[in-house]
Amino acid sequence: MGIGDASPSENQSAHKEKRDETTPLLPLKAEEEDGIHEFNGASFSGAVFNLSTTIVGAGIMALPASIKMLGIIPGILMIILVALLTEASIDMMVRCSHQAKITSYGWLMGDSFGQWGRIVLQASVVINNIGVMIVYMIIISDVLSGTSTTGVHHRGIFEGWFGPHLWNSRPVVLLATTIFVFAPLVSFKRLDSLRYTSALSVALAVVFVVITAGIAILRLIEGTAEIPKLFPEIHEINSIWELFTAVPVLVTAYICHYNVHSIDNELEDRSQTKPIVRTSLALCSSVYVATSFFAYLLFGEGTLSDVLANFDSDLHIPFSSVFNDIVRVSYVVHVMLVFPIVFFALRLNLDGLLFPTSRHISHDNRRFTIITVSLLVVIYLAANFIPSIWDAFQFTGATAAVLIGFIFPAMIILRDSYGIATKRDKVLAVTMIVLAVLSNSVALYSDAMSIFYRKVEA
Repeated sequence: MGIGDASPSENQSAHKEKRDETTPLLPLKAEEEDGIHEFNGASFSGAVFNLSTTIVGAGIMALPASIKMLGIIPGILMIILVALLTEASIDMMVRCSHQAKITSYGWLMGDSFGQWGRIVLQASVVINNIGVMIVYMIIISDVLSGTSTTGVHHRGIFEGWFGPHLWNSRPVVLLATTIFVFAPLVSFKRLDSLRYTSALSVALAVVFVVITAGIAILRLIEGTAEIPKLFPEIHEINSIWELFTAVPVLVTAYICHYNVHSIDNELEDRSQTKPIVRTSLALCSSVYVATSFFAYLLFGEGTLSDVLANFDSDLHIPFSSVFNDIVRVSYVVHVMLVFPIVFFALRLNLDGLLFPTSRHISHDNRRFTIITVSLLVVIYLAANFIPSIWDAFQFTGATAAVLIGFIFPAMIILRDSYGIATKRDKVLAVTMIVLAVLSNSVALYSDAMSIFYRKVEA
């Protein structure tokens, strides 16, 4: 009998001897951290904030551009649909994990599909999270240092305040952010330690939504807002294919599966996981719908792939420049606080790939430091060479993100190693796989054709 064919009981007993490489350090009960503080389990609110922060990252900035492409009605319906599918896929994971007493996504894939299942999952998380964190850094540089889009230069906050200088260029600003903000925040070894920064990050996202909505409503009352289109404009067959390029962005915006087990493991009562997931998804979906609608209403067809770059122009309201700066600063701080949440899962999964038989990374300070510094360097360098968040979202969303969020959970429920899948579960799982494969294949094809035609025209 091969590894992939082992029975659940055999797999579980094998894992009892060695903690899985992606399993968080924390048990379900009290544990000492650094021999000082006792930890008796994460709170409901802390778990909601950590999961919400995992979800509401950079995706929110690209959603208005997706709404511009799809139209208001199809766009909002797609946001809601992806949220419902995300809730279903997480529920599949959690039910299987609780049934088999499994404490990590990697262990769950390994238990269902053997060693290669675990490896593919961990590699997907590494690819997805590196891509997402590159996007975070690009957003930070766009906001603080400025960006050029379609021949138009959008000034950054520092450039607007102090003028263009070497010290406020993208490389310098990102280097300072990496050293003085990211490095301290990614040094925590327990996810619950970030609950306060997560709460602040969610609050800042809400501030962004409230201000954007207020400005858009004021502009609408004054009659200066552009009425957005309700449905997409389709002129030819290529227009239909292009609509699918928004799908990877929507998928990426909800990917949080890699941190669900970490949050679940830290809870004192694991029965709270399902309501925590639902609360987080409801909160994040509300933020996504409001942001997409009001930002598109505010900027119309001029909405950029990174909508924050739009907040450098005259909003046609009193104190326009002040509101521009408040919006951009609040969201860039939000992104900075999201970064360590996503980094947490990236470090665990990369360590699991490189050192599958070693003790947990949190017990090895040397390995912890080397992997942390190496990842920060790679992400920093990549962010200085990738020009647009849309490019990064297209790649990660159409590949690793769709695997993590939909295909892998559906495969686990179809394999049904634990005998808990209902007929409804299996029908939903097949539907998720078909929709994911078809939509993302078309999106990749459309992107490839767009790149090809741009090169031909050039």
